[in-house]
Amino acid sequence: MEQKNEPTATVQPEPVVQEAETSRQVTSKPAKKPLLIIALLIIAGLTGFAGSWAQDYLQGDSLNTTVLNTSKEDGNNVVTPNEESIAAVAKAVSPSVVSILTTTNQVSRLFNQQYQQEGAGTGMIVSSNGYIMTNKHVIDGADKVTVVLPDGKTYENVDVLGSDPLNDVAFLKIRNVSGLPAIVLGDSKTIRIGQSVVAIGNALGQYQNSVTSGIVSGTGRPVTASSDGTANGSTENLTDLIQTDAAINSGNSGGPLLNLKGQVIGINTAIAQDAQSIGFAIPISATKGLLAHVIKTGKVERPYLGVQYMSITPAVKEQYRLPVDKGDYITSDRGNSVQVNGPAAKAGVKNGDIITHVNGYGVGEVASVSTLISEYEPGQKVELTVVRDGKELKLTATLGTYQR
Repeated sequence: MEQKNEPTATVQPEPVVQEAETSRQVTSKPAKKPLLIIALLIIAGLTGFAGSWAQDYLQGDSLNTTVLNTSKEDGNNVVTPNEESIAAVAKAVSPSVVSILTTTNQVSRLFNQQYQQEGAGTGMIVSSNGYIMTNKHVIDGADKVTVVLPDGKTYENVDVLGSDPLNDVAFLKIRNVSGLPAIVLGDSKTIRIGQSVVAIGNALGQYQNSVTSGIVSGTGRPVTASSDGTANGSTENLTDLIQTDAAINSGNSGGPLLNLKGQVIGINTAIAQDAQSIGFAIPISATKGLLAHVIKTGKVERPYLGVQYMSITPAVKEQYRLPVDKGDYITSDRGNSVQVNGPAAKAGVKNGDIITHVNGYGVGEVASVSTLISEYEPGQKVELTVVRDGKELKLTATLGTYQR
């Protein structure tokens, strides 16, 4: 599940608003003087009444009106609890959100001349000594990567440590730094649909640390992401994504999706081009194993179980006559569904099994098997709950290291 380039944000020009005058034909007739005089008297009387009413209003007639006397009563100064939460999140987290600028050397096809292509995205400081997490497509192919902190401090001594071979995640390291404000990672397994969220990022590559808010619109979304918004661009399949209506724009990629405690629950990664307020984020729990391993060893190594599966839906359940509503059904259209001598095979997993839980977390309820094991490092053990022939089994697997 690799993504090559920045998801394209289509910016539509503002519609031209033209005032349309309604054409009316007016027929002029001589007015009768008595009627005109009466009309003028009526207008004069109404004007006097209106003037008297306005004077009472401006003076603050206690019987009819209330006039603001102090700035403390100004409704624009009222801060609702929701506004206060969003502002607090933005203030607390913004120092940990960085802009990532990239330079890529290119050669013109027409004139065979070299030129530089620049790009921009977002990243998060995940350790005080300079580890940065972002999207893979933000830095993919870049010859030079620069990190800019919110206070304007710029770091050009940035190493690209590597990227997840199956997900749109990459890791950078600023050399020889300490004391940077690290972001707090939350738990994406416990998020709720309708939950309030905040997104922060380098919108359009120009507006550093733009803040938007919304809700979690859905979870477990599968998405085919394209580099240019068409089938002609490089594409990849991403799964288990968080859907949100918090505005995500080009340049926001790699930035955090946060709960109202200021904890990261996702990495903003893609937008639906022909839709309104549909953005997607990678669940943060799917990156925790990689991150821990990178900080510990300096290597980007992904854990794997060694199975091919099909997530159970009502249609899959009916087609294969499965005994459970949720889980991942171990099966394959071609080759072995369980890798020979792989971690799952050594644990006793067989073709036709249904994995329903990983370390107690429900498969299909929280996330898929692949996402749930991504919270761990290679070499760690996980308990699998498996349904086989209608019976529930507990198996222990030692995760391996994924090889391309």
